[in-house]
Amino acid sequence: MGRAIALALADDGVRVMAVARDAEALAGLRAEEPGIEVLVANLDDPGGCAQAVLQTRLRLGPITVLVNNAGRGGWHDRPIWDQDRAGWSASLAINLDAPFELTRLAVPDMLAAEWGRIVMIASTAGQVGAPAQAPYCASKHGMIGLMRAVAHDVARFGITCNAVLPGWVRTEMAERDAEREAGERGVDVETVWAERAAGYPSGRIVEVDEIARVVGFLAGDGASAVNGEAITVAHGSHW
Repeated sequence: MGRAIALALADDGVRVMAVARDAEALAGLRAEEPGIEVLVANLDDPGGCAQAVLQTRLRLGPITVLVNNAGRGGWHDRPIWDQDRAGWSASLAINLDAPFELTRLAVPDMLAAEWGRIVMIASTAGQVGAPAQAPYCASKHGMIGLMRAVAHDVARFGITCNAVLPGWVRTEMAERDAEREAGERGVDVETVWAERAAGYPSGRIVEVDEIARVVGFLAGDGASAVNGEAITVAHGSHW
């Protein structure tokens, strides 16, 4: 999903810094679009967030668009009685603490420019609960709350802050979740994905490019009056 968003923004003329811990994935992105800058960093650490912001300023200049997309999937989680604190902390560190750090560090550039766009990539799991996903659901609910509070802080400065809530998208993260579900139920992975698709009114899951296009809209001038919104992208479903 991050790759698709980076490519869509670059195609819209945005100068992009893509940040991830996977050097190989970043190298592939850079090969596909040489104009995109890349940085290997761990955003679950405040120091990694600070480095991402610093390197972006050094290489590209002041930050006016921030997309908080990095995340830890719910497939790591367990029923609440089996959920350890380490897993809880790991999910909140990347899903909620990192967006907080990156947002607070990047916003001063937007204040100076009197223009900015912040987009949080949350989840439909930020609106409803799910079994054996307490860390994931809690962190995504928290991300939406963070977005709504930030939207009030920044609105008078020409800055917007919104969230995109994808439904099922066949990313690597979601694939791990499907594999876990398939193993627990004794079915194959394709059966899980077919059931997920059938659960949507459209009969299909969401494509990464569909998420990227919504992010591109929110990051542009055309969304200047859209602020504090949690936009579900799930074919009319809320899960």
